[in-house]
Amino acid sequence: MRIGELAARTGATRDTIRFYEKVGLVEGRRLPNGYRDFAPETVEWLAYVRTAQTLGFTLAEIARHGAELREAPDSAQALSALFEQKIRIVDVRMAELAALRAELAGRVGTGCPQRTT
Repeated sequence: MRIGELAARTGATRDTIRFYEKVGLVEGRRLPNGYRDFAPETVEWLAYVRTAQTLGFTLAEIARHGAELREAPDSAQALSALFEQKIRIVDVRMAELAALRAELAGRVGTGCPQRTT
C-alpha cells in the first residue's frame, strides 16, 4: 500500500511514516515510479508502535526490541519480559522523583535554594 493509504489507515502522518522509515521502524520498498510501497502488516506494526509509545517506550526501545519480538517463539512471553523490564525502570524513576520531591519540599519557605528547613 502507498504511504497515503497507510497514513489514512493508521492515523499517522506521512511525515511520521517517512521518519519511521528513516530510523528503521518501518520498511517500504520503492516502486518503479518512485512511490513507497508498504506491506499490509505495517498497519498492525504502527498500531503497536503507537501503543508502545503510550506505555512509555521510546522509539529507540521499540526499534531495538521490534525484531526480537517478531522473531520470538513466544511473542507474548517476550513482550511480558519487556513490560517487566520497563516496570523496573519506572520504579527506579519513581523513587528518584520521590527523593527529588522530598528535597524540594524541604526547601519550601526557606527563600534560598541552598538551605533546607
